[in-house]
Amino acid sequence: MVRITTWNVNGIRNPFGYEPWRKNRTFSAMFDILETDIIIMQELKIQRKDLTDDMVLVPGWDCYFSLPKHKKGYSGVGIYTRQSVCAPVRAEEGLLGVLCPPGSSTPYRERPESDSIGGYPSLARIEALGVDPAALDAEGRCLVLEFPAFVLFGVYSPANSNGLRDNFRYGFLDMLDTRIRNLTKMGKNVILTGDLNVSRDLIDTAKAEDNMKAEGMTHSEYLSTPNRRIFNQLLLNGIVPGERDEGREEPVLYDLCREFHPHREGMYTHWEQKINARPGNFGSRIDFVLCSIKIKHWFQESNIQEGLMGSDHCPVYAVTKDKVLGMGNATQESADDEEHHILDIMNPPGMFRDGVRLREYNAAKDLPPLSGKLLTEFNKRQNIRDMFSKKPTGPKPVNAFTFSSPNATLEGAAAISPKQGADKGSEPAGATNALFPANGQIVHATSPLSSPEKRRASASASPNKSIKRSKSSNPAPNHNAASLAKGQQSLKGFFRSRPKASGPSLGATTTPSLTSVTAANDDAFISSSEDRTEITPPPAAPPAASASQTVMSPTLVCDPGAAQQASKEGWTKLFSKRPPPRCEGHAEPCISLTTKKPGVNRGRQFWMCPRPIGPSGQKESGTQWRCGTFIWASDWKAGD
Repeated sequence: MVRITTWNVNGIRNPFGYEPWRKNRTFSAMFDILETDIIIMQELKIQRKDLTDDMVLVPGWDCYFSLPKHKKGYSGVGIYTRQSVCAPVRAEEGLLGVLCPPGSSTPYRERPESDSIGGYPSLARIEALGVDPAALDAEGRCLVLEFPAFVLFGVYSPANSNGLRDNFRYGFLDMLDTRIRNLTKMGKNVILTGDLNVSRDLIDTAKAEDNMKAEGMTHSEYLSTPNRRIFNQLLLNGIVPGERDEGREEPVLYDLCREFHPHREGMYTHWEQKINARPGNFGSRIDFVLCSIKIKHWFQESNIQEGLMGSDHCPVYAVTKDKVLGMGNATQESADDEEHHILDIMNPPGMFRDGVRLREYNAAKDLPPLSGKLLTEFNKRQNIRDMFSKKPTGPKPVNAFTFSSPNATLEGAAAISPKQGADKGSEPAGATNALFPANGQIVHATSPLSSPEKRRASASASPNKSIKRSKSSNPAPNHNAASLAKGQQSLKGFFRSRPKASGPSLGATTTPSLTSVTAANDDAFISSSEDRTEITPPPAAPPAASASQTVMSPTLVCDPGAAQQASKEGWTKLFSKRPPPRCEGHAEPCISLTTKKPGVNRGRQFWMCPRPIGPSGQKESGTQWRCGTFIWASDWKAGD
């Protein structure tokens, strides 16, 4: 079986701030928790330069992105496919085919039929809508992947923006409807997934009735709004008031989640964060997994996952059966009666047979050019594991010398200056290395450069480098004397225990001296104070008391800790926020919000009940949901 999941993540890293995603914080772990094989994510809110290794180089997964060309932190669609289950044969970015594939200057719609997905709306129809095709495809709203079984659309449709982009929004849905119908006429199956930002009927929106009352609309008028009308004409069992539009006489898609749960209320996929609508399930169903009517029997399950946090949307999924009737996008009528394993038609021909893999996935052969792994900054890059597993090119030189006795070895090593001993590359190429085994015997290993002439040439060329000592059982004592005269300690000295000093150490000698000086100064200070006191006696105290109070009296010394604490408490009290008022319905501390609606109150702060809004969408009294408490911040301060 193959599981397809769509999720508007509201920022590609946004879910990692919530459970259960925050534990591992990897995309592979997220996909495993979702138990998905294909995941379509919307509102990535990144640009190409923001893509990182953990987003693109996910082990066992391929990825495809459609990101906005101009706007930053806006829209964006991504599709991840599990390599062990499926592999697309083609991938395209955009809805109209006006964009060019990577490394080519020919748009998708102008490429040969064998090298494109097809079904593009005609240029005449695009021009009739009055929508700039380049602008429509430049916002990162559509990805199209073709498998042998079907064509998969991952879509993030424009949202309702208070009438500012109604033409753009309508044009996008119209072109989406046109291309899906064109592909259906070509004999290809289609699966449409994503955030379409449109609901079907009253059952799919909690605030539908309130909106109808506010605008004075009937149910028929509600269903006849332009975007909703296009959408319902696309769906089987969609309610369309009046006659259908020309070219949309027949439905072509099947709403899997609704058809599996035809009468379920409150099956919402999106909740407004501004009013904290999710706890009360005051939302709408605008995220879908839709399939061609012809392959509706391929699916065994579809549902929402409202319990998974991480966004203002929840995931929606659909699961196929293991074996299905038909050959996918094959146009032969006889193929509809044949049963095939789903993996056979979710991969390029010859990769699976009867659900058994015949050949391994080959990234160089099976990756479409649009794959994120083929982007310049990620393609053919060295894996970090290879950097640590690289073997050294040659043996490292060993800085050692040959002596005939262990004592000579220790004494001779002292003749090496610290600088020379630290430089591993400073010895001549022909030096003889001494290897010291555990038994203390000396084994001589001569390097390839053994000619005396070569050794002399090397020594004369590098006079400052380490010099080979002569083999002698009794080395001349003047070598050690010269070495020690230069301040160089013999290697034996490091292994000898240091003699104990007969007298006190420097630290022990210095400390009493400093203490004595301090004490002497204190005595001098007290004596001088007493002398001054005797010369000018205080009127109400004896001289001894005066001197004692001047120097050592604890009553005149301020406690710095208490003073610091008092100062801290004073400043904290001065700048701390005043406690918020409590709501009338629950006696809980109110939350502070700021008005953003245009008008005279724009920018004003107010207090309101902290609880989420209830299923009715209205403020309620005597319930667990949000009460009607509302206080302007300025009024509360004035009345406090």
